[in-house]
Amino acid sequence: MIGWHGPPRCGVLLLHCADAGRHDRVGDQVPTTLRKGFLPIETTRGDRLFIGLLSAAYVNLAFVGISGKLVAWMALEAEPSIWISFVLSMALLALVMRKG
Repeated sequence: MIGWHGPPRCGVLLLHCADAGRHDRVGDQVPTTLRKGFLPIETTRGDRLFIGLLSAAYVNLAFVGISGKLVAWMALEAEPSIWISFVLSMALLALVMRKG
C-alpha cells in the first residue's frame, strides 16, 4: 500500500497551493481590468507581466549576443558587464507594467 509521504504528498500540497492562490478572500473571482496603453492591444496586469518578461529576456539575449562585438566597436578592454543588460531589462519591464 502506498502511503502519503514523500513525492505524492508534496505534489498534492503544490496543487493545493496553486489552487489556493487563484481565489480571492472576498469571492471566487479575482477582478481583472483591461487597460489600453502604448501596447497595440488591451491588456490585463498578467498580460503586461508576460509581455514585459519576454521583452526583458530578449534584451538580455541581444546584449549577450552583441557584447563581444561591442568590445571591438568601442575598443573596450573587456566585455561589458551583464548587469548593464539586467538594469535595461528591468527598466523595460517596469515601463511595460506601468505604461503598457
